[in-house]
Amino acid sequence: MTTLTPEQTIADARERIDALDDRIIGLVQERMAVSAVVQQTRIASGGRRVHLSREMEILGRYRDALGKPGTALAMTLLELCRGRI
Repeated sequence: MTTLTPEQTIADARERIDALDDRIIGLVQERMAVSAVVQQTRIASGGRRVHLSREMEILGRYRDALGKPGTALAMTLLELCRGRI
């Protein structure tokens, strides 16, 4: 059995983090595209671009799962997906 050095363990972990970040970025881009469809459909049907009660649901979900930093993360996602209000 081969024992990894601390440097090898760190390098392997960083590779995994980079791969996870690539997946996260792809998911955020996908979320942005889906959000654009929702916004366009809502506006085309006479509604508003932003649905605040829905955004509050999202903020709550992230806060419940990740604590206070989850709220900040959700705010960033919402801003990316709908732009600043």
